[in-house]
Amino acid sequence: MAKAIQKAMPQYDYVYLGDTKRVPYGNRSHEAVFEFTRESVEYLFRKENCMLIVVACNTASARALSELQQKYLPEFFPDRKILGVLVPAAEEAAQYKKVGVLATQGTVASGTFPKEIKKINKSIIVLQAPAPMLVPLAEEGEVELARPFLVKYLKPLVAKKVDAILLGCTHYPIFKKEIKKLLPKSVKVVSQDEIIPKKLKNYLTRHPEIEKKLSKGKTTKILVTDETQTIDNLTRKWFGKVEPQLIHL
Repeated sequence: MAKAIQKAMPQYDYVYLGDTKRVPYGNRSHEAVFEFTRESVEYLFRKENCMLIVVACNTASARALSELQQKYLPEFFPDRKILGVLVPAAEEAAQYKKVGVLATQGTVASGTFPKEIKKINKSIIVLQAPAPMLVPLAEEGEVELARPFLVKYLKPLVAKKVDAILLGCTHYPIFKKEIKKLLPKSVKVVSQDEIIPKKLKNYLTRHPEIEKKLSKGKTTKILVTDETQTIDNLTRKWFGKVEPQLIHL
């Protein structure tokens, strides 16, 4: 997600914070997800002086974003903004008649995607399928090992003859090509790495008062809460020579 946004709008300075010590969030309690997300947001605001944060996690968007926007920001950082990724994806999915949502256990349990999609289109049929193994496999970059799990998770959605599959986790685009191979050609794939950059660009155009606060030095900083060989490899693959920096929340 971060790479997709950076590619679409390379002029800005970016700070990516990956909570590698505590992922995946998908099987965590509501309280834990909120606390982890709040800690990350506070670090980026206080230590990195970020003016706009995109919570690039559907579980965190479902379980923490609303409270952060409505209670936390007005009290502590009234001049900053926090955006999520779930609603823009729901807006895109709402154009279909029957949608299958592939997401983490936490996102599925929250019921947020069906709720948000039906706000836009009441007549739409929304089906969900939890895919608990995909985030760990994505973190390891194991696309081939994910295939049998993808077959298992997609099967009930395909059997219900959905028009589109919404990839309801920002890790899932790594499996996008494999997913498309497993689906009938008539089934569309709604992927957040294609949606969010466009939506964010449009948001900044509509809110110049926020856009002008963003620094434009074309820099990238990668922060992680646990430094592993996997994250080192993925950082090099996605961001080139940028080295991840270990932080403590």
